[in-house]
Order: sequence, then structure tokens, then C-alpha cells
Amino acid sequence: MLVFKTIFFTCLVFLAFSGSAQNSEAEKIQKIIPSLKEDSTKVNTLIELGNAYLSTDVNEALMYGEEAKVLAEKLNYVKGKGFALKLIGVCFTRQGNYFEAIIQFKASLEAFEAIQFKSGISNMLSNLGSAYFIIGDDTQSIDSHLKSLSVAEEIVDKMRIATSLNNIGTVYSNKPATSDKALQYFLKALPLFKEINYDDGIGTVSVNIGEDYFKRGLYDSARNYLETSVKIYQRTPEAAYALSYLGEIYADEKNFEKAFSYHNQAIEITEKLGARFELMQSLISLAKTQKKEGNTSSAITTYKKAQLIGEEVRARQEVKIAYEALSKLYAETGNFKDAYIYETLLTSIKDTLYNTAEDKKIQQLQFNSDIDKKQAEIGLLTKEKKLQKIISYATGASGLLLLIVAIGSYNRYKYVRRTNKIIQEERDRSKELLLNILPEETARELETNGHAQTRYYESVTVLFTDFKGFSTIAGKLSPQDLVAELNDYFGAFDEIVGQYNLEKIKTIGDAYMCAGGIPTPNDTNPMNAVQAALAMQEYMAKKNATRKEKGLDVWELRVGIHTGPIVAGVVGKRKYAYDIWGDTVNIASRMESNGEAGKVNISDSTYQRIKEHYQCLYRGKISAKNIGEVDMYFIESTITKPALQLA
Repeated sequence: MLVFKTIFFTCLVFLAFSGSAQNSEAEKIQKIIPSLKEDSTKVNTLIELGNAYLSTDVNEALMYGEEAKVLAEKLNYVKGKGFALKLIGVCFTRQGNYFEAIIQFKASLEAFEAIQFKSGISNMLSNLGSAYFIIGDDTQSIDSHLKSLSVAEEIVDKMRIATSLNNIGTVYSNKPATSDKALQYFLKALPLFKEINYDDGIGTVSVNIGEDYFKRGLYDSARNYLETSVKIYQRTPEAAYALSYLGEIYADEKNFEKAFSYHNQAIEITEKLGARFELMQSLISLAKTQKKEGNTSSAITTYKKAQLIGEEVRARQEVKIAYEALSKLYAETGNFKDAYIYETLLTSIKDTLYNTAEDKKIQQLQFNSDIDKKQAEIGLLTKEKKLQKIISYATGASGLLLLIVAIGSYNRYKYVRRTNKIIQEERDRSKELLLNILPEETARELETNGHAQTRYYESVTVLFTDFKGFSTIAGKLSPQDLVAELNDYFGAFDEIVGQYNLEKIKTIGDAYMCAGGIPTPNDTNPMNAVQAALAMQEYMAKKNATRKEKGLDVWELRVGIHTGPIVAGVVGKRKYAYDIWGDTVNIASRMESNGEAGKVNISDSTYQRIKEHYQCLYRGKISAKNIGEVDMYFIESTITKPALQLA
């Protein structure tokens, strides 16, 4: 398995240059350097120049970083020194010298802490977490990333929040048991990067999601995310990750010519730019494809090359992968002597990589982070408890006095009974409200544990509805009448959704969203969703017939349905909401927007699951972002099967 990619931020003001454009920018900056005075402007310009060289000539970038650091120290320009040290650290990561990079990142962190530059502090904690991850120290890595996230949330820095979410996901992706949690973090990071139009972040999270889908065997989804990453990164070391994964996908599909083409691109880029860690990753990926092709001797040679680089840069996770593969390959070829040697090396490195104590530390760090986020709420609860104690003491004192008088005792008895009844009624009402907001299973989990686990579902059917021409309708009604009309329709939809074992997710304006197969998975959710959609259109037809008789405008409904994987969970702190995420949601929305009033428009994925029960009309393809083209069908009628005749 390739290690998921973490993000290193590389410059003061991020420069996204590639190829000749990057060299051209560097040349422009170089020309103005001699004319600059020795002040903070020159420090910043040297750092900018170093970043311009970062993807083409790491040694040149390192030289300008060192020059900027010396000048910043001379001027006592602390912020500039912090950014210079950061650039130097990133240069060392490109060279595979992660221990030296950690030293530079720590020095940069100290500089930023000295001036309380929160954005820089978050940035350096994130970079430290990435470096620790690569050398196999997951505990230090998750600790740094959680601290980075905390600072980023404090200053509401969306770029750094998204970066920390991605990097935390990267650490969780290290173990199969936490892969769902990793995907959850990636899917939270991606929309944030898109919101701020940060291509480097989009490219990074895309390659991470792509690998996750690749491991789940969802090759088409994986391919789309990986190709997005390749387009963003082009011929930079970062592109090698996506190229390698694409090579592995085509190898699994037995298209070895295309697979080796992608692997060779990745190796060519990393060798040319001296990116040692990325080269090692690319070689491991190539060796896996050589093994799948049946070329064992080539796979052994390639794994050994990767092993040597991994030992050189101290990338223990990758070295472990190489040891394990070599041990198996030698055993398969009958070379049991070398197989034993590598099995011994594998056992040794496993002991250093995995221990239960470290896992518990990581869990504790995550728990502590969650606790910190709830601190404000806890403080509020503490105040309420103090007030309750004061009220309790006052009630007790009053009770003591009232005991003197029999009538007082009787009145207190009635008061306590009445109060307990009110409390019980409020508890019941709270439970009822919670069940109205959340699925019953999720509500019970939240009530019992104080939190609800986010979960990945392989096959869920999402249904979207929307009213055609809603803006025109809304313009003819008062706000009160409009809300009343919507409430009637959505109330009817709620009844239908409950009847067909679907879960209402939310309403957004005039749109209604529900899903089948959550929170309890089932195999009937595609049929359930189609039946519910047809019931909704039948309800609308009857309702519109009545409205026409009264001379009122009709409300026309579009419905779209898609089946696929999603992630579901509870979001919010004070106001809980059960929500779902993933491409499946987006495609269902596209099915609705490309449908027609009075019709039910479904994707090919749903069609394949219900085609034996419904006559459908093929409508062609639409393009869905990050997915590609998707076939569409209208539900036409129920297929009536001939009755059996008895002889």
C-alpha cells in the first residue's frame, strides 16, 4: 500500500507555477534581487524565489532559504526567519531528510510562537505532523495535527483547517480499522479546499480519496479523483502519487501497457526532481505491478531499490512494505535463505512500528481534542449545575421550614409530584424531539454514549425532490401561505418516506432529501426509494387535480434517485443534524435537476437494481463532477409478470 499524502505548505504567499512558467517567474525575481536593500522586503523576496525553485531545483531553493534566514537574523526580523526556516524544512523533505526537516520546522515554530503568529504556528504544527508521519511516528504525528487543527479553528483559517483535516485522515488511513474515519476526514477537507479555490489542497485530498476508493475496489470513482489530482499537479513530485495509483488500477484490470506507462511517468518525474521519498513510493508501486504481471525477478530488483532509498531516508512504513514483499517473493521462488533474512528484518521493524500502547496514545490524543472542542459547552453546563445547586439548597431550606406546618408539608408533596411529572414530560418530549431530528438507532447511540459514530455505507439510495418553477410560485404567495403549502407537501412526503422504510435527511428551501439503507443497511433500498418516488408523484397528481378544479396554480415535482456509497453521521454541537456526504449525494441531485416534472429520473446504478420490476426509458448521459458520464432512465411502468397456469 502506498502511504497517503500529507500536505506541506511551502511558501509565504503560495505560488502555483509549473515547468517553464516556474523558471520564468524565478528569473524575474532573480533580476530584482541585486537592486533590493537589505531589509524585510529582500528577505520575503528571497523566500519567494526559493519557493519558485522548489519543484525544479531543490538545492537552489535551499540556498535562497539559507540566505533569507541569515538576513532575517541580522535584521531581527522574526517572522521572516520563521518563513525562511519553513522553506529550508520543506527543501529537506523533498530530499528525503526528514529528521533535519523536523529540526527546521521546530525552529520555525519557535519563531512564530515568539510573535504569536497563529497562522504560522498552525502551519508548522501541520508540517511537523507530516514529517513525523513519514518516519513512522504516528503518535507524534496525530498530536501535531490535532494541535494544528485547534489553532486553525481558533483563527477560523479555512485553508489550515482543511489541511489539518486531510492530514489527520492521512494518519488514520495507516490502519484498516480506522479507514472509515480517514475517509470521513478527507470528505470534510475537500469541500473546504474547493470553497477557497486552493488547487494544491484539492489535488492532495483527491489523491487520498482516490486511494481509499481504490482499496475498496471502486475503480471508476478512484480513477476520477486521481485524474483530477494529476491535472492539478502536472509534472511535480506530488503528481507521482496519483500516477502510481492509476498504474495499480490498470494493473488490476490487466492493462499492463497502460499501467507501466503511468508508473514510468511517476519514476521519471521523481528522479528528475530528486524527490527521494516520492521515488521510493513510485518504485514500490511499480514492483507491485511487475508482480501482478508475473515478472518476479523484476519485482525483486525494484523492491530492493525502494528498500535502499527507504533505509536512507528512514521511511519505516515503506521499508516494512519492501521487507514483507521481498520475503514472500523469495519464498515463492524457492530461495528460502533470503526469504528468512527478510522475514527476520520484517519482524524487527514491525516491533518498532506497532505496539498497543501507541494506539492507545493516539486514541487518547483524539479524545483530548474532542474534549477541548466541547469545553465551552461544558463551562455552560457547569454554570447551570451551580444554579441548580443553589435552587436545590433554597428548596431544601424552605422544605425544612414548611415541615413545621402540616399544610406546608402537604403542599410540598403536591409540588414535588407536579415537578417530577413536568420533568418526566420534558424528558419524554426531548426524546421525541431527538427522534424527529435523528434516526432512532443514531438517537439511542447519542443518548447512551454522548456521541454518534460516523459510518461508511457501501450501498445507499439517495432521493431528491424539487418543485419546478418554485420562484414563480413563491412570488404569487404571501410568506405565510408559502410556508403552509410547503408544510403540507413535505408532511405528505414524510408519511410516504416512513411507509417505505426510508430516512428523511433534510429539506433545503423547496428541496426534499431522503435515503434508504441507513442507518440500518438493507438490500431493498433501491426498490423502496423508487416506490416512494412514484407514491410522491401520485400524491402530487391528485393534489394538482384538486387545485385545478379550484382554479389554483399547480405545483410540479421533479424526482431524482441514485444508488452508491456514502458517509453518514451527526454534525453540529448545540443543534444536531443527521447528514450524508459523498459523490452519491451529488449524483442524486444531478438526477433530480436533469429530470422532468411528474417523472422519476434514476441513474444507471439504481436502474440495474430495479430493472426486473419496472419498465424504464433510457434518456442518455449526463456529466457529473469528479465521476464522469452517468446514464439516466425514466421509470415508465411496473413490469407485470404472467400468472402461472396449473396443469
